[in-house]
Amino acid sequence: MTASLQAKHPETAAVAPTPAASEKQWPDQVYDVLKAAGISQMSYVPDAGHTTLIRLFGEDPEVVTNVLTTEEEGIAIAAGSWLGGKRSVVLMQSSGVGNCINMLSLPVHARFPLLVLVTMRGEWAEFNPWQVPMGQATEASLKAIGLKVLRAETGPDLVETVAQAAVMAFDADQQIAVLIGQRLLGKKKW
Repeated sequence: MTASLQAKHPETAAVAPTPAASEKQWPDQVYDVLKAAGISQMSYVPDAGHTTLIRLFGEDPEVVTNVLTTEEEGIAIAAGSWLGGKRSVVLMQSSGVGNCINMLSLPVHARFPLLVLVTMRGEWAEFNPWQVPMGQATEASLKAIGLKVLRAETGPDLVETVAQAAVMAFDADQQIAVLIGQRLLGKKKW
C-alpha cells in the first residue's frame, strides 16, 4: 500500500503484530515471571548479564530498586523486605557470591525466603582469569551454606526455573539461587 493510500485510509494500514509471550526474549519473560510472583523489591550490583532485568525493574513504578555497593547488602534488603511484607529478588554475578557468603547465614538460619539470580562467570569463553576460581566454586559454596541451587542453560529453561524458584522461595520459605549459565549470556566482549 502506498503512503498516500495509507494516509487516506489509516484503518487499512498494516499493523505490526505484538510479540506473543513465546516470542519475547528470555530476560523479558523472566521479568514477567518475577512480576507475576509478586516481586516489588529488586537489588543489584550492575552487571551486563542482568542489563535487561535491571532496566525493566528500574522502569517499573511498582518496584523499588536498590543499587548495591556490595552483594551482601542485597541479602539484608531481601530479609528486610520479607519482614515488611514484600517479596524481593537479588541479582548478582558469580563473583559476588563470594562477597556475601557470610550474610547468607541470615536467611538460612532465620528461614526467610530468598531468591537470588546469579549470572555465571569463569565458564563458557571466559577471558578474565580472575573470574574462574569463584565461577568454579559458586554452586558448591551456595550449597555448603544451605541454599538450594538450580541452574539454567537455555532461555526457556531459565524462565521455567525462575518460576519454580519463586514458588519454592516464597511459598515454601526456601533460600534459592538460580545460576544462569555463561553460555546463555554469551561471550563477553571488552
